Amino acid sequence: MASLRVELGERSYPIEVGVGLLGDAACYRPFVRGQRAVIVTNTVVGPIYLAQVKQALHTCGLEVLEIVLPDGEAHKTDASLNQIYDAMLRARCDRSVTVIALGGGVIGDLAGFAAATYQRGVPFIQVPTTLLSQVDSSVGGKTGINHPLGKNMIGAFYQPQAVISDVAALNSLPERELRAGIAEVIKHGCIADAEFFAWLETHMPQLLARDPAALTHAVVRSCEIKAAVVGSDERESGLRAILNFGHTFGHAIEAGLGYGEWVHGEAVAAGMVMGAELSTRAGLISSQDVERVRALVKAAGLPFEGPSGLSEARYLELMAIDKKASGGRIRFVVLERIGAANVRGDFADQTVCESIRACARI
Repeated sequence: MASLRVELGERSYPIEVGVGLLGDAACYRPFVRGQRAVIVTNTVVGPIYLAQVKQALHTCGLEVLEIVLPDGEAHKTDASLNQIYDAMLRARCDRSVTVIALGGGVIGDLAGFAAATYQRGVPFIQVPTTLLSQVDSSVGGKTGINHPLGKNMIGAFYQPQAVISDVAALNSLPERELRAGIAEVIKHGCIADAEFFAWLETHMPQLLARDPAALTHAVVRSCEIKAAVVGSDERESGLRAILNFGHTFGHAIEAGLGYGEWVHGEAVAAGMVMGAELSTRAGLISSQDVERVRALVKAAGLPFEGPSGLSEARYLELMAIDKKASGGRIRFVVLERIGAANVRGDFADQTVCESIRACARI
């Protein structure tokens, strides 16, 4: 087991990465408070992993309430959030309850936001079961729900007590979800570690084959990068914004197609190619570097161009209401080189549209 730490003073917490952690009571015991726990999961993850997590919590002496939500990004809504509130209120959960988010990024965001707001805040533990959530969404304290006009527009920064990532859970992932998680792994190499990017170029077959050593390395290195960024900029006032590389374009794709048509990692993958293209048009990276990003995305079996049916005007419209926009300007994460990124909001719409045209089926 590898143990990392997100350093945030009194809100610091560990990230445990290993095999066989889901059913290990010792992983939960230091982080639960009171005598009750609420496991929030979904209809896909629940039948596979709920029983062993519940047994581990029973071993800790906890009474357990189960909340099983529908699966998918389309259900990351106020209706699902209220379903969590309703169940906790009916069960008369008080402020000593611990919420366990068992699932992927949607469950982590929903359960985390419920924990942040239920009786003004109760503790929660992230137990991510997808690659995307293990390397990205479970770390850093971003919680929330989608709004019809924008992704993740309603939410809060609220840090977990711990993140428990069982790499063995990735064996049950559908192929599409595994590849979607690899998109966020690629992102970390793009923005922070050229050596890791090069490692991905040579080890993509092992990742796709679910080699445990390769997956563990990818999860640990991604978490190290994200923990370092979050530790220096918890609330995204500066450096943390680089973690959104590919996301401004990607969120527009998700919202424009309707949440769920493309999964998050697929949209981010195409968005990263657009972001690299924008970077070269800004004179920051070479066309060869853009091709390296495109080739790595393609090697992962991910979309390397945007979908048909979204016009340039629609991209601009959707990106303008992205929560990263500032002063009426759309802010983009661009690459200064592979392994280093920055945020800029000075691009003309024409330059952005040219980048979209070069990377999308319009």
